[in-house]
Amino acid sequence: MAFLERNANRGSISTEYDIDNSLKMEADNSESITRTPSSAGNRKTWTLSFWFKRTELGATERLFEAWDGSTGTSALFDTANKFLLDLTAGGNYFTSTAVFRDTSAWYHFVIRVDTTQGTASERARIYVNGSELAGSWNSNIGQNTDLTWNQNVAHYFGVFHNSDQFVSGYYAEIINVDGQSLAPTSFGEFDSNSGIWVPKNANGSGTNGFKLEFKSSGSLGADTSGNTHTWTLNNIAAIDQATDTPTNNFCIMNPNARSNGNIRTQEGGTYVTTDGGSGWCSMLGTMGVGAGKWYWEAFYYDNSDADDVHIGIVPANDYYVPYNQTGYYLGNVETNGSMGWDLDGGTNYNQNGSWGNPSRGDKLMVALDMDNYKLYYGINGTWGNSANPANGTGSVTAIESYWMSGNAAYLDFVHPGVSVYQGNYMKGFNFGGYCAWTIVSGNADANGYGNFEYAPPTGFYALCTKNLAEYG
Repeated sequence: MAFLERNANRGSISTEYDIDNSLKMEADNSESITRTPSSAGNRKTWTLSFWFKRTELGATERLFEAWDGSTGTSALFDTANKFLLDLTAGGNYFTSTAVFRDTSAWYHFVIRVDTTQGTASERARIYVNGSELAGSWNSNIGQNTDLTWNQNVAHYFGVFHNSDQFVSGYYAEIINVDGQSLAPTSFGEFDSNSGIWVPKNANGSGTNGFKLEFKSSGSLGADTSGNTHTWTLNNIAAIDQATDTPTNNFCIMNPNARSNGNIRTQEGGTYVTTDGGSGWCSMLGTMGVGAGKWYWEAFYYDNSDADDVHIGIVPANDYYVPYNQTGYYLGNVETNGSMGWDLDGGTNYNQNGSWGNPSRGDKLMVALDMDNYKLYYGINGTWGNSANPANGTGSVTAIESYWMSGNAAYLDFVHPGVSVYQGNYMKGFNFGGYCAWTIVSGNADANGYGNFEYAPPTGFYALCTKNLAEYG
């Protein structure tokens, strides 16, 4: 697998405890969850644990907050992608040294607070993936200070109290322990073989303790700790439940691998849109493969602005890969190995051949066989060129001979990719972990992973870390 960093959790380690679901939030939709406790808990001593996967970068995103009308306790990512813990609305805040911009990773945060401690440095501590986070405080919190967290005031995840600074990303397993300051080892552990931080089965406790697992799409705000502290959903629906989690991480589109700032993601990293500009712009997926057979889907935006869109694949070590060369597109003659299906014309650029001209609103299929260097496209459940990926027939013209005739150097890793021209849109990808459009039929791969409109061909699998660990 090709990833941006080595030390973050990407769900590729088999654990004894699996997290099955997460909650997708999207800033453009003003999505959040809120709750006001009926009574106050312990405001001096508490622990908050949660997993988070970022999908958009460079904006202020408020991860959580408790606000009493004049002051609050909160945490956020700032525009420099640093993590801030703000205990008293600007009076006592911490800024991380590290930046958080890996959209292929799940981060585990533990906020451990005990203002009764005599040593100032032990009154509020922050851990990420099991290690204490380095950074600096503008001033330490005073001993025995009552904070707003666990007070009977409005609590939020995904938004600032004045209805801005919305979050784009995935939350998984949010746990609040009211009245105890716990080490991160209460919620996770380092895998003995890999050294990667993985989750443990833990629970919320205390007066305002809760655990949000997002298990039921019909009640995503349900508290499963036993305390039944239900959270109110704001602009969130059943479709926002995801199976992209810290223990099985799925591919999404990657804002770190884009040609310029005109192209960006939405909807959990599955939509790709442009913000004006001119010329071609491109983006790749977060996961690359060098072996195995893989399946994903796409939705051709049902809008007149959807012309000039190419979907396909890009070798990661191609010098002209579209994500670092403005003006190039998938299948451009100057690229070495990328291939793009022109949705407006039907042609597969770089290796020619027609794969059908889809209509706006069609659901598209991609099957990539990296064991035999074959690529397949389909529309609404039917493979183009009378292809049968399961038995290896009818693949993209000459892709095998192209890659195997002096071009094998470009096969280290191949990423899903998309190119769009100016103000055009590719409405969405479905890699199986989250889909922003309604799946009617519902199909998983043979391992039971992913949720697709059409059944993956026999032997083809969703791009997720549990499958990659087995086949990639």
